[in-house]
Amino acid sequence: MTALNRYYWPTKFDSRNSFLNQNVKCVFISYQNNDKAEAKKIADYLISAGINVYFDEYDGDLKRSNQNSSRNKVTESLCKGINNSSYMIVIVSPSTMESNWVPFEIGFGYDKTELSVLTLKGIPKGSLPEYLQTVYALRNIWRLNGLIETLKGTSRKLLLETNSIKEYNNYNHPLNEIMDSILIDN
Repeated sequence: MTALNRYYWPTKFDSRNSFLNQNVKCVFISYQNNDKAEAKKIADYLISAGINVYFDEYDGDLKRSNQNSSRNKVTESLCKGINNSSYMIVIVSPSTMESNWVPFEIGFGYDKTELSVLTLKGIPKGSLPEYLQTVYALRNIWRLNGLIETLKGTSRKLLLETNSIKEYNNYNHPLNEIMDSILIDN
């Protein structure tokens, strides 16, 4: 089965129980709007690795709700996206603290998804908001590849051999410009 943005999945579930019965792994991408380009690169990398995502940029219902300034419909769309996800990655950048939606998404998904934080390049270790310092941090490409390995249930070696992921220290890695390749203890 090819991975895709969960919004395009033929079946969308309003209830969490219906989704869980399908046993589909999907990653909800939570980010501040200023980080949309970076979030898209991460979503595309996960999709190319065979991981389904919910990336709101492709959610037509959400776009229409935003255009119509319908906060109730925006909230409903985001909740459906989280309900159709088993995992959540919160992308953290300096602008994340300005987001009104990221804390909502975390709160709504906290007990529904497995939660991780993905820090963009150069985010100091101690700069995460306190409520995110308790969750697993994907502070580099090596750790993101490890998450993919876990979600796929496939060895990193096989994922590299099949070009599902790229080696973290590859100069041409598609995430090199936005993520650290190795853990920098700062």
